Amino acid sequence: MGYRIEGDLLEVCDCKVLCPCWIGEDPDNGSCQTALAYVIRVGEIDGVDVGGLVVAVTAHIPGNILDGGFRQKIYVDARADDAQAEALADLMLGRRGGPFADMARLVGETVGVERAPIDYTIAKGSGRFSIGEVVEAEMVPYRGASGRVTTLNESIFSTIPGSPAYVGKAERFTMREPALGIDLDLRGHNAIQGVFRFEPPGG
Repeated sequence: MGYRIEGDLLEVCDCKVLCPCWIGEDPDNGSCQTALAYVIRVGEIDGVDVGGLVVAVTAHIPGNILDGGFRQKIYVDARADDAQAEALADLMLGRRGGPFADMARLVGETVGVERAPIDYTIAKGSGRFSIGEVVEAEMVPYRGASGRVTTLNESIFSTIPGSPAYVGKAERFTMREPALGIDLDLRGHNAIQGVFRFEPPGG
C-alpha cells in the first residue's frame, strides 16, 4: 500500500486565531468544530490517479486534540469515479498508512462518507472552499512587514506534517453539519493554509 500526493490544504475552525490545537493546548471553546479540505494537485493512491480531486472532512474535537476522540464526516469529491472515491475514502480512514493513518488514530467515530461537490479557489495567498451546502469558508493569511505570509513551523500537531502552516483567519466560516450537531456562522476566526507532499509509507 502507498500513495504520493501533493497539493494545498485549507482548514478553518471555531477557535480564535491562532487555534491552540496546533500547539497541543486545549481549544478556545473547550471543544473545536473544524472543516478542512485537501486539494490534490497531482498524485496517486495505490496506482489510482487522484490528481485534480479534493477530499474534505468536517469534525467535532471534544477536547485537547492530542487526546483524540474526534467525530468526523468525510466528503469525497463528486467528480471522482468509483475507484478514485474508494481510494480517497480509504486514505482519510487511515487504511493506506502514513500520516493519514496517524490522524485516523485520533478519530473515535466516522459518522459517514459521502460524495459532494467541493469547490475551491486559491489565489495570492487567499483561499475559499465549500462542501455542498454544508461548509463555506473564505480565508486570508496574515503577513509580516515584508509582505510574506506568516508561517507556523514545528508545531506539535499538524494536518500537514513536515510543512509550514500559513497562519490566517476566516473572513467567513459557516458550517451546518447535522450529523455532528454543528451549526456555525462566524467571522474572523482561525484559518490555516499550507501545501503538502506526502510520500508512500516508508518511501
